[in-house]
Amino acid sequence: MWKMTSGGIAKPQGFLAAGTHAGFKKTKLDLALITCEEATVAGVFTQNAFAASPVKLTKKHIASGKIKALIVNSGNANACNGQLGDQDALRTAELVAHKLGINPDEVAVSSTGVIGVPLNMWAMAFGIEDIAVKLSKEGGRDAASAIMTTDTYPKEVTIECNLDGITYTISGIAKGSGMIHPNMATMLAFITTDWPLERDLLQTILKEIADETFNAISVDGDTSTNDMCLVLSSNELPSPSKNKIEIFKTGLKKVMSTLAKAIVLDGEGATKLLKITVKNALSIQDAKFAAKAIGHSPLVKTAFFGEDANWGRIICALGYSGCTVEPNKTDLYFEKFQVVKGGRGTGVSDLELMPILKSREIEIVVDLNLGSKEYTFQTTDFSYDYVKINGNYRS
Repeated sequence: MWKMTSGGIAKPQGFLAAGTHAGFKKTKLDLALITCEEATVAGVFTQNAFAASPVKLTKKHIASGKIKALIVNSGNANACNGQLGDQDALRTAELVAHKLGINPDEVAVSSTGVIGVPLNMWAMAFGIEDIAVKLSKEGGRDAASAIMTTDTYPKEVTIECNLDGITYTISGIAKGSGMIHPNMATMLAFITTDWPLERDLLQTILKEIADETFNAISVDGDTSTNDMCLVLSSNELPSPSKNKIEIFKTGLKKVMSTLAKAIVLDGEGATKLLKITVKNALSIQDAKFAAKAIGHSPLVKTAFFGEDANWGRIICALGYSGCTVEPNKTDLYFEKFQVVKGGRGTGVSDLELMPILKSREIEIVVDLNLGSKEYTFQTTDFSYDYVKINGNYRS
């Protein structure tokens, strides 16, 4: 029912967007603005104890369930800057509010970039003056580009469906390449829709789908100080009947799944996407423990970068994961090949496995043969480039 289309984050009715270069980065776009006459908003955020000032401010501002603008800068995280950081986040909201003729508490603020460096408020003030006059229905691509840090390409998706002669749209943009290991949210992700929704229902749906998508990916096991995901509904179109809410949920999951996969594929220095499924576990928690332990293991990740079919590393991670496991019942598959049966190697040769190991996307299935629960986690390999990128991040 939902089909891919173009148009960007401002495609849903009621939204405008823009991106500009304010000066937080040397030359690239680094400031994005998304506006709506009034949007219902829901959000999920990092659980890092050192949550950045914009995260704390936005939590406060969306408590009413309504906002009219979202401002995002890249190049500076405005994290660990103490009271000054809090003041700068609030001042950012005030500058946007003054320019747009709205209240500061109707502005959500988000930042990403280097931690511990004070925000350049001269650049912010200049950028807001410039970006406000660039708002348009066509500004989505610039907005998607402006929120990037080490990303190698903009991450955006737009889908639409027709119900009773009315076309509803959901659009999303995200940034994320490193420090990817979300807890309640991920990196930065912003989603707009013209499907009318009440705030509490939207919050419930967002949390549920975030757990299945953004919370089921990892690049390096680091939870950022700035992770944030917001969904905004313009309420511009008539409400579909309540029994059609599952259609919206399907669409939102499609958008968030697409963005989540794009983030993993663009992981810093990544050469492979690893899709790890643990099935027939005694509980969902067991399946999660197992899949995440495997996905976070540096030894597993480096083995796949080196195209080494060292399945022992996977079995080792499974064994320390904390999930209930019986070795003599455990099976392991690389795509169609069973490499472990009942806890012992099957003798599949490296030559047979080589086409799989050279693939861009690799599916790994662990069958615990103990219950009926299943969980899938997506991650990347670790390459030389990951170390190079993060060893020189501030230079």
